[in-house]
Amino acid sequence: MNSPNVILKPPGDELPGKPGRSAARTSFLWVVIGLAFVVITAFYFLRRLNRLELQVAGLSKQAEQTNQSLRQIAEKSDVALRHASQAEANAQQAAQLRDQAETAKAKSEEEAEVAKQQAQVARNDATLAQQKAEEYRKQREEELNRLQTALSQIADTRRTAMGLIMTLGSKSIRFDFDRSDVRPENREVLSRIAGVLIALKGYSIYVYGYTDDIGTQEYNLKLSQRRAEAVRDYLVQAGLDPNIISSKGFGKSDPRVRGEGPDARAINRRVEIGIVDSRLRFDELPPLGK
Repeated sequence: MNSPNVILKPPGDELPGKPGRSAARTSFLWVVIGLAFVVITAFYFLRRLNRLELQVAGLSKQAEQTNQSLRQIAEKSDVALRHASQAEANAQQAAQLRDQAETAKAKSEEEAEVAKQQAQVARNDATLAQQKAEEYRKQREEELNRLQTALSQIADTRRTAMGLIMTLGSKSIRFDFDRSDVRPENREVLSRIAGVLIALKGYSIYVYGYTDDIGTQEYNLKLSQRRAEAVRDYLVQAGLDPNIISSKGFGKSDPRVRGEGPDARAINRRVEIGIVDSRLRFDELPPLGK
């Protein structure tokens, strides 16, 4: 079957106002609309994106501020924690110090009580010692009184703060000029003195020698020492304990009387015997006449 003959015409041969040109315009319009939609949509999304970026920037800033605040809070928390730890340590130290103070207080009170008891014991001992010393003093006083009475019958005897002093001068023992030996007629006096002193207990005996003013001090010191030793040796031979009797010479110092006559010089040529409580030391004693 034969198809009818169709005559094809080129597009350009269409006349204006015809349906072909209208379709092209429509397509173009849709393209323009599409582009406009795309542009509007892109602009919208760009604005949204810009807003989102601003929001993100704001949120980032807020987050940074929040992080900074958190860091400050953390730092403050660390400081507060350190302060709390220090406060706890201080509290523990204070508690230890309080315990130590209480312990020290208790110890001090205990020591004070012990010291109080010791003080009371010391006072009691002192009172007892004072009583014994008073009894001893009275006993010694009575002994010295009896001894002074007995010795005064032999030679001049006087009391001193240390005890008794016998002065063996020209009326009891006479030394020849420049001599130190005991004369036979004087031995009886020394024997009587030894008989009284031999019964003493708790006393020391000191024999001091003196000379007149003739001669040098050096020579007279030696002479007075020999005279003191002569009397000491005789007393020891008579029975006195040599451990309780000592001797020393003082030369021409401390004369009994002033003057250069024979009588004054005879009086100054003497020996003194000191009877002293043995609790006193010989090297601490002054000349017995003092």
